[in-house]
This record gives sequence, structure tokens and C-alpha cells, in this order.
Amino acid sequence: MQIHSVASERPLPADRAYVMTMTIKTFKGRRNVKVHLFRPGAGEAEYAAYAWNNLLGDAIEPGQDDPEGSKRVLLEAFTKAERDQVLAYIQERYADRVSEATARPMSFPIPKGLTPLSAIPEGKSIGLVRFSDLPNYPLPFPMHGLYDLSQHEPLLEEG
Repeated sequence: MQIHSVASERPLPADRAYVMTMTIKTFKGRRNVKVHLFRPGAGEAEYAAYAWNNLLGDAIEPGQDDPEGSKRVLLEAFTKAERDQVLAYIQERYADRVSEATARPMSFPIPKGLTPLSAIPEGKSIGLVRFSDLPNYPLPFPMHGLYDLSQHEPLLEEG
């Protein structure tokens, strides 16, 4: 398993700034499924603790300037300590099933109008891995992973 952890080249404006993915070798009949990891359910106290005017930028598209989704994107990110815990967890628990795990700092300012991972509805090909609901989950914070099976090739070619 390869681990790619990119450090920030400059000080980050928020401690919760790391986005993470892992690639599962085989999952639900697909190969090399990328799972976007995130922290669900941040509390209102944490939400209120940030100076949002310093963290949010312009809208990604004209007319899409609602800041709420972009604020949740930040709240779903990991701190540096959490990033290290997640990488250690993946390496210990899933080393034989995961081909790579990546972590990198978000870009700031965060554009307004983003959709947080927790707001993407599950469906036929899109789903969540609720790691924190699994038996013997060891981390002190919840973690989920979003995947889209339609983005990955099947294990067996239909023919």
C-alpha cells in the first residue's frame, strides 16, 4: 500500500484542512474504487468557532454564492492529527485491501457554492462506507467514505 501525504508549503488558515482518499483494490464488483473520506456531523460549537470571512472566497459560479455548503466542506475535513490517525488506521486495518491512501491540504480560500460530501445522496452507484459504525472502530471521531461505483471498471468484463 502506498501512502501519499502532502504537507502544506505555508501555514494553513484553519486546523481542519486536510482532505483524504483511499483506493480499494476490489469493492462491490469494481476495481480500484476511490473513496473520499470525511468527518460527518460537526457540531454547532465548532461551526461557530471559525472566522468564515477569512476562509471563504468567491463563488465557484455566478449565482452560486451560498456559503453553507462550503462551510460544511471545511468541517468535514481532517486536522493534521486526525489525518495521521486515519492513515495509521488504514495502514493497520486495510493494508491488504487498499492500494493507496492520500492526504493533502485544501486550497484556501474555499470557494462558495460547494456541496459537502455528506450532502450527496446515496443511490444505485453512489454510497457511503460508515467506518465509525464498523465493529472495533478505534478512532475517537466519526469517519465516512463516499464512493461512486460508476466511475470504476467492473472486475469482470461483460460479454
